[in-house]
Amino acid sequence: MCPSAASFPSTDPSEVPAGAQVQVPSGSLLGNLRQELARFTPFSEMAAADLDVFLANARQQYYAPGEVLVAPDHGVVSSLFYIRQGAVSGKRGLAEIEGGAFEYEAGDLFPTSAALAGRAVTATYTASSDVFVLALPVAQMRVLAQRSPPFADFLNRRVLKFLDLSRQALQVAYASQALAEQSLETPLCELMHSPPLSCSPETPLREALGEMQRRRVGSMLVRGDQGEPRGILSRMDVLDRVTLPGVALDTPIGDVMVTPVHALTHEHTAEDAALLMSRHGIRHVPVTRDGVLVGIVSERDLFALQRLSLQQVSASIRNAVDLATLKLVAQDIRRFARNLVSQGVQARQLTALISHLNDVLTQRLLELVARAHGVSLDRVCWLALGSEGRSEQTIATDQDNALILHDDISSSEREAVLAFAREVNLALDACGYPLCKGGIMAGNPVCCLRLGEWRARFARWIGQGAPEDLLNASIYFDFRALTGDMALARALRAEVGKAARASPRFLKQLALNALERQPPLNWMGGIAADDGGFIDLKLQGAAIFVDAARLYTLAQGLEVTSTRERLLGVGPLLGVAAGEYEAWVRGFEFLQMLRLQIQLQGGADQTHPNRIALNSLNDIDRRILKEAFRVARGLQQRMALDYAR
Repeated sequence: MCPSAASFPSTDPSEVPAGAQVQVPSGSLLGNLRQELARFTPFSEMAAADLDVFLANARQQYYAPGEVLVAPDHGVVSSLFYIRQGAVSGKRGLAEIEGGAFEYEAGDLFPTSAALAGRAVTATYTASSDVFVLALPVAQMRVLAQRSPPFADFLNRRVLKFLDLSRQALQVAYASQALAEQSLETPLCELMHSPPLSCSPETPLREALGEMQRRRVGSMLVRGDQGEPRGILSRMDVLDRVTLPGVALDTPIGDVMVTPVHALTHEHTAEDAALLMSRHGIRHVPVTRDGVLVGIVSERDLFALQRLSLQQVSASIRNAVDLATLKLVAQDIRRFARNLVSQGVQARQLTALISHLNDVLTQRLLELVARAHGVSLDRVCWLALGSEGRSEQTIATDQDNALILHDDISSSEREAVLAFAREVNLALDACGYPLCKGGIMAGNPVCCLRLGEWRARFARWIGQGAPEDLLNASIYFDFRALTGDMALARALRAEVGKAARASPRFLKQLALNALERQPPLNWMGGIAADDGGFIDLKLQGAAIFVDAARLYTLAQGLEVTSTRERLLGVGPLLGVAAGEYEAWVRGFEFLQMLRLQIQLQGGADQTHPNRIALNSLNDIDRRILKEAFRVARGLQQRMALDYAR
């Protein structure tokens, strides 16, 4: 953004002495300057009168290329700088902690943390080009923060504010495509319109069913002495538990109620309830506050939130009778994801929901094909690997799966299982989940092994640590049991984790392998796209967080698989400040959201579903992307200190 001649005078570098101050603009220029500032956050959210206060108290200053604006030896920060033109780079000090050099550009405010804390900066800020800034004295900054909530909020929550604005912009972009009317992030307390119908376990069935009929509700909750939910009886349960067995209506409801009851708290969201209903095939979810029953949310309540619901999509998948039906239903997953984006659902929830629906589809497909092949799923365990194993699937995703077999399975049984697995792989491909180019699929004999064979294979990877072994580790170590005999997966997980922790050499090799992938930042801290102007958000961004999370999880003995859970779990164990490991999570999830955005816009069959043109990003997303890459580089520096020395 170049300052125009109608704004401050003397914007030609040759006419302005280095570090010189220019007088406050006249009143006739305030309107033009106000429009200029309003292009950027937080000024775009501030009242016009507050913008005038900023402009009336700020002074424009010019700095030549290479000139220092502020450094640690300058003492306590005296001004907050707003960049009108040019770029400013920061080096050393905090930069070493957060990840090398960094760069501020037109529209940025700095150094916010030092100005708020009343201290010196910890990095040296240098003009990368001809730089014009508005310098607001710290005293006036504090006055303005007191009168302008948007300004104060931005100073205290800079990165979080950018993330909020980015999500809002994405939500607006997809709103016109939305089928949903309300957000799945609605707290359950807002969905409860009346107290729940409940009774004690001793209540006779005649009385309980009669009250359900009078109130025209579909379920009766059974509460304990302290008001806690003990069980539930719905209209759907009456046939199986009362009518067909011929249970007398004088029988206490506690004798026939469904237990355990799956409940959530009032702070959980509609998304949590939808997932719970889908996973357990239930239609009602009791809601508690401090353990006491306060309400109930039904499937109908969630249908009211959105015309295309998670329960609706998952029910359609579970009721599919053949592959042709599953192929049609699979298309709803992308439509559902687009609706969720329009609601402003966050990346971690969106990828979890997509992964869940992919799980449901795979499970139904396994049931149908196993029945046709006469394969007993009790003798095997189907594993999801890679992003599906981490429950982080985006729209454009191929297959990564495997099978664990019982050690006593015969060779003929194994051949039958292989034939079954190959058909499943082909069917998944027909449903829109492409075959893995690397052959990491259950229908491949090397991915369909007995438990003992899997143990030996993991031991070889850990013991040898060859490049191919490390590549396999990045995929197979994220395995998650999907269906079948889950005990097989639990046994393998425990043994693999123990072996990895006992091999410092293997952990170091994992770290060195992960450090080969660098975030696309240049020596000044700016984003460095390739010759075509593109960045690979997966390989150059998200994968860095995934690799680091896997490494530290193995080293610390945690058994969680999602990157978010891993980062939040290992942070405290590493003695990292909460703000730092929460930044890891936020950086990773922003990259995931950008990937989803690309894939929803271009479809899953595009050639490069994770590449984005840098010039296609709006100002806010470009700034957050740079912050995310800086956080990734800082995480890599921690890995290097821990393992590369």
